[in-house]
Amino acid sequence: MNLDLSPLWISLKTASVATVITSVLGIVAAEWMVACRSKWKGLIDGLLNLPLVLPPTVVGFILLALFGKNGPIGEVLALLNVSIVFTWAANILAAVTVSFPMMYKTVRSSIEQINPNYLNAAKTLGASKGRIFLRIVLPLAWPGIAAGTILAFARAMGEFGATLMIAGSIRGKTLTMPIAIFFASESGKDEEALLWVLVIVAISLAVIFLLNFWLEGKNRFRERS
Repeated sequence: MNLDLSPLWISLKTASVATVITSVLGIVAAEWMVACRSKWKGLIDGLLNLPLVLPPTVVGFILLALFGKNGPIGEVLALLNVSIVFTWAANILAAVTVSFPMMYKTVRSSIEQINPNYLNAAKTLGASKGRIFLRIVLPLAWPGIAAGTILAFARAMGEFGATLMIAGSIRGKTLTMPIAIFFASESGKDEEALLWVLVIVAISLAVIFLLNFWLEGKNRFRERS
């Protein structure tokens, strides 16, 4: 069986870039939401978590409506001679959209568990918001950030529905492993589909193992300290 390995590299590349973007956006959004006192906080939180509960095809349709050539964002990008639909950038867009809630929820929960006395003491000593965030919030929320990052990577790696709608299945360009599994199974290539399934399962197990190993090591270090 002559297997094209491009879906593996596209999936790994997409998930890696998407995880970096998602991590930054998730941390910023979580910190902002924790400090937010707006009456619209519940609505904003619901919008940020919306991709988590919507079917992936619905997410893909919304992205296509926004970034397509007739969409509001797509028309602006067209003026700049930029097109996202059916490109590798669309893979990243879909992966970031569906994995963002995983990062956001995990980091926000971790930040909310920080003892507010630490933050108040720092404010009393004259520390700026930026310094408090960098020196207190990030170190104390680091376990949640690490867990969210790994979960976001796994979610981006397994994204299918939204990616298929906005990026398509262009071999060597946008064809990821989940999409390759679908089309291999549809065309009766069960051996190829099974191989990609095993690859994704192996990567997912490795990600979970690394997360558990890191958390256990962190707990043992705290107990010894």
